Amino acid sequence: MHHFARRTAGYTALLAAAGLVVAGCSKDDDNDKNDTVASSISSISSSVASSAATVTSSVLQTTTVPMGTTEQRTPGAAEETKIATQRGDITVSGSILDKYVASGGPSGALGAPLEAQEDGPDDGKYQDFVGGTIYKAKDSDAHIVWGEIRKAWEDNGGAKGKLGYPISDEKDIAGGKESDFTGGTITWVDGKTTVTPK
Repeated sequence: MHHFARRTAGYTALLAAAGLVVAGCSKDDDNDKNDTVASSISSISSSVASSAATVTSSVLQTTTVPMGTTEQRTPGAAEETKIATQRGDITVSGSILDKYVASGGPSGALGAPLEAQEDGPDDGKYQDFVGGTIYKAKDSDAHIVWGEIRKAWEDNGGAKGKLGYPISDEKDIAGGKESDFTGGTITWVDGKTTVTPK
């Protein structure tokens, strides 16, 4: 739930509790006053709750990837979203957003973004996340690079090196994992990383 909505819900609960205290402290022979106070507090609480729902609805319409969601972006939806992080809100957009959402978004293995999207070599793009990085070459799809394969790839120059951009996500192979790049393949099998240029 959005921070504003939580705060507003807290205020609503506080108003309702105050109403109960006021109603409970009145004399029993003053029923008309109690009914008026209770009615006023109920009206105020409903108004605050309605305002919170309206604001929350408005926020969710502009935020395409609320925390914890794993839904795909729909065609025509916003092209970017802001993810709340300890470093402030960080925007995730375009093909990188699509890949991020497909991999589970903030609650998936990538976790929260660490920084805004940056330009890579040859008009590519990339964005770092807690669990890995999403790279996108100019004319290809976005792919995730992480773990030991990412370390080996970066040791070999990353997207600027001979291996170039990833052309596949990491896939399972016998005994480990493998990722394909424009200039070769990196495998991680039984704890050993092997770089095989084309």
